[in-house]
Amino acid sequence: MTLRTHPNLADPDATYAALLAAHKGLTPEESHALNARLVLVLMNHIGDAETLAQALDLAKKA
Repeated sequence: MTLRTHPNLADPDATYAALLAAHKGLTPEESHALNARLVLVLMNHIGDAETLAQALDLAKKA
């Protein structure tokens, strides 16, 4: 599986707003924990080690 790097969200603004709303009222520590849990949930959903390796490499370069 190849990592999709082109825009792939039907409504990116609404998606971003939902992410911000999920963090509303959280302490910085709670916010970091939410991000970590979200990453793990999405990694599990992807499930492909090669795709995850590509994503990690891309994120490290950003």
